[in-house]
Amino acid sequence: MGNASEFKHAVQLVLDNVSFERNTTVQVFEATIRVLGALLSAHLIITDPLQPFGDLQPDGYENDLLELAHDLGTRLLPAFENTPTGLPYPRVNLKHGLPSNPRNDTCTAGAGSLLLEFGMLSRLVGDPTYESIARRAVKALWRYRHASTGLVGNTINIQTGEWMGPWAGLGAGSDSFYEYLFKGYIMYGDPEDLKMFREIYTSVKENLRKGRDRCNSGQGNPPMYVNVNIGDGSLASTWVDSLQAFWAGLQVLNGDIEEAICHHAVYYAIWRRYGALPERFNWHLKAPDVRFYPLRPELVESTYLLYQATKNPFYLHVGTDILKSLEQHAKAKCGYATLHCVINKTQEDRMESFFLSETCKYLYLLFDKDNHVNQHARRYLFTTEGHLLRVDKTFRRSPWEWEGLSQPKRSKVEEQLSVVDALSMNGTNCHKIPIERRYLLPLQSQYQHQLDSFMGLNT
Repeated sequence: MGNASEFKHAVQLVLDNVSFERNTTVQVFEATIRVLGALLSAHLIITDPLQPFGDLQPDGYENDLLELAHDLGTRLLPAFENTPTGLPYPRVNLKHGLPSNPRNDTCTAGAGSLLLEFGMLSRLVGDPTYESIARRAVKALWRYRHASTGLVGNTINIQTGEWMGPWAGLGAGSDSFYEYLFKGYIMYGDPEDLKMFREIYTSVKENLRKGRDRCNSGQGNPPMYVNVNIGDGSLASTWVDSLQAFWAGLQVLNGDIEEAICHHAVYYAIWRRYGALPERFNWHLKAPDVRFYPLRPELVESTYLLYQATKNPFYLHVGTDILKSLEQHAKAKCGYATLHCVINKTQEDRMESFFLSETCKYLYLLFDKDNHVNQHARRYLFTTEGHLLRVDKTFRRSPWEWEGLSQPKRSKVEEQLSVVDALSMNGTNCHKIPIERRYLLPLQSQYQHQLDSFMGLNT
């Protein structure tokens, strides 16, 4: 937002008050994406020599936030020790390490969504440990995917590698695993990450996607990604959860724009019905299964990315609709409150950090078309918690691999990185929307009416 004085003040507050020498047990996943990612992102913004957001360098800054991030990352390492699968324990005590009686199950997203933050920490401090354990966890999940469908489950036993439930989906417990396979490739350029992402993306479309074959043509029910049995792809539930709204944004990054339009429309239809997004919506009953809305950002994020990809003003309308709903129903005396029930709009005395780091940020960027991030979108990547990382080919060279290479080998690596850059930046997988459709409804009217009825908007 260009508010340099407030940014510097916030940095100083962190440096003056934050210590991780605490007898506190934290979730490894949440501490990584919320805290570690924030510290690394702020450090990169401060140390960017171009200072594109204004003068954000505090006087006397000496990598202080990076030191805090390094300290936190080191305190999270005991979660990865002594597990036969390479999957981390879900919780760790910041002062004493593993709890005395640790849980032996973890969700797929919790174990498999650490690469952006741990990889960046490794590159900035020159220690491969953090990235290597994050990659080991991803490869373990990949090793345990189902042989028949290629799908990963929702919860896994970290001792045995057995899935703790029979179903697979895109929502809570799984979401950011898919996201980080692709974003890990964008940030670090490892072809193995892209290979895994493409395989799992295909498996998801083959097994989880139900409804007519194409978004804007053909016959059949509205396309929708559902929860399925991990072994045979059969329907496992008749509800979708609000976190699944992220998938449209990932489809945009993958160039699958038409599919993103259809997936986004499902969740915006639910929002239009309630002025919020219930945590779970049962499309068979046309009613929420879980009624609260903790101000989640996934629909807003996908709206922002779809606007960036299509420039269709329809998505500005969506953002305005969401903004008005938040102002009307969630605004409270000291912030914005979780809605306890999307039907009667009762509030809870709670505002999650992701409301600021994601929901507000994506709404702001949606409307601020001249913002530096929007003008140079290819240079930046958002973590799953909305923290900004600079896409830079220097991060695609891990310093521990670079050291000791002869000049001919270095030249070969540079050539390979240039190829990766070209593939990433040329949009070779992008399904473009024709320019004449820019000012039309993204979803044709007959399909929009069908979807509205499917979601109970016409009842």
